[in-house]
Amino acid sequence: MDTLKPKLSGEVYADETEIPRGSNTKKRGGDKFWCAVDWGTRYINATLYSPENQNVEQAIEFLRKTTKHRKPKFIQTDAATFYPTAMKKLFFSNLVTGKGWHGKLTVDHKVVNFSRDKKYNVRIETVFSKIKDRVDDFRGLKALWSAPILMQGIIIQHNWIEAHTTTGQVPSELAGLKMELGVNRWLGLIKQSSL
Repeated sequence: MDTLKPKLSGEVYADETEIPRGSNTKKRGGDKFWCAVDWGTRYINATLYSPENQNVEQAIEFLRKTTKHRKPKFIQTDAATFYPTAMKKLFFSNLVTGKGWHGKLTVDHKVVNFSRDKKYNVRIETVFSKIKDRVDDFRGLKALWSAPILMQGIIIQHNWIEAHTTTGQVPSELAGLKMELGVNRWLGLIKQSSL
């Protein structure tokens, strides 16, 4: 799947959330799961799983993944302090000028600040709600070595197996990645990967 090139809308909604692992299945402070979804297709195009607290370096690593297929038009995040710094390190250019200053971001950064606007980054939160429901089915994740693997399985399920409830289509198909996978889409993906 890493070799495929989805056709994305460039409207990216990104955030990070806590995922319970090990004996920490009910307490706050679990591992961090970073996720970006292309809203035009509902295709999850970037993830990062980390047992560490969020920081600028991880934000840079995560946001860099959102440009793997092409540079997005915009990335919308919450008001976490590490996002503006990461955006500037990745997307600031002196060649693009803005009003009254000598440089500009080459990717628009939209910030949703609940404290100020009383709004949430709702689109990514709906994706997180679905992901967390899957993790709850596992009764939390058990080990650090297997947690990222299971999370990637959940992402494959989202992108390739299930039709999105709003669009009625599988996100990979909306992104122009149409494959004949048959009735058992998991088995179809496995067969496609072995060709």
